[in-house]
Amino acid sequence: MKVLLLGATGLIGHHCLSYLLNNKKVTETIAPTRRSLCMRDQSLHNVLVDFDRLDEYPELFEVDAIICCLGTTIKQAGSRARFRQVDYQYCLDAAELGRAHSAKTFSLVSAIGAYERSPVFYSRIKGELESHLRELEYPVLSIFQPSLLLGDRQEQRLGELAAAKLAPLFNPLLMGGLSDYKAIDAEVVARAMVNDCLDSQHDVGDKPKVRVYRHDKIVKLATT
Repeated sequence: MKVLLLGATGLIGHHCLSYLLNNKKVTETIAPTRRSLCMRDQSLHNVLVDFDRLDEYPELFEVDAIICCLGTTIKQAGSRARFRQVDYQYCLDAAELGRAHSAKTFSLVSAIGAYERSPVFYSRIKGELESHLRELEYPVLSIFQPSLLLGDRQEQRLGELAAAKLAPLFNPLLMGGLSDYKAIDAEVVARAMVNDCLDSQHDVGDKPKVRVYRHDKIVKLATT
């Protein structure tokens, strides 16, 4: 199985990369990045690319599955326009290229609360992307909607550090429908995404399928 991983240097993506490289079912992992991953593995194909020109690398999209963990923050991006370019346009461009080259499955890290008509800019962008991905009619589209992500980030965010410390106290109180808002380890999300990616190949049929995973389903999928 040949997998394209986008966002391999990110919080979830670097865990996905590790799981893919250690899975015997995955014969090749293609990881396009802006900077070298500085690692060696026989099944890893790390390519330096310009994400503004993904269409110049069509050979990268000749894969069975795509896992997309691309994402930034408005602070990192520097503007709303640049944030949209990364979190929406890059992801959509990759999905369209994958569809054009017959990729069977597409897995996306989105976010809880994603809604294309949301008054919240971040949630609206995530919702617009989800909506347009559905229109591509992938044989299997898997959308992961975690809440607060826990893990070691390259850039420490004060608000998220505080929330992470409080998560063990508040997570048990979030029950029923509120369980979707529980904080979750990025490593758990990554494990669930890779498990779903491998399983989805057996679920490709004549009709497009859309799977949406939130906290409890992500945790369950990560343990299968």
